[in-house]
Amino acid sequence: MTDEFWQRVEPLVPVRSAADRIYLRKPGAGRPAKPARLVFEAIVYVLRTGCQWKALPKERFGSASAIHKRFLEWEAAGFFEAVWKAGLAEYDQMQGISWRWQSVDGAMMKAPLAQESAGPNPTDRGKKGQQETPAGGRPWRPVVARRERGERS
Repeated sequence: MTDEFWQRVEPLVPVRSAADRIYLRKPGAGRPAKPARLVFEAIVYVLRTGCQWKALPKERFGSASAIHKRFLEWEAAGFFEAVWKAGLAEYDQMQGISWRWQSVDGAMMKAPLAQESAGPNPTDRGKKGQQETPAGGRPWRPVVARRERGERS
């Protein structure tokens, strides 16, 4: 990530306040928080590569769970929506967005003919009560006659 890009993103990063946290030990104990730039780089890395959080390179970004925790904090604070809006505004200034021609396409209903083309559900095959009798015409039974418990033959 370039320094120029980080200078545009940094003002949008939510500030962590110590008043929001409940400490089990004395305030300030434990490891210091990761720098916001490193956290942002890790989040961009996950988004670009599509890797899982636990697959983040530990030697570069440190603990994946700490990065994910900050990601959740930032998402709750509205950071990513703010970055998106700032990016749209900047692009609108540079190129101009023709908002009049924008459209959304989508459907929130079942396809009317989907069941005909899909056929029966493959997980419904072979239910015990619906099985046919075997080729010999007689259902399978054990050769040994049934005994009650404790009987000897």
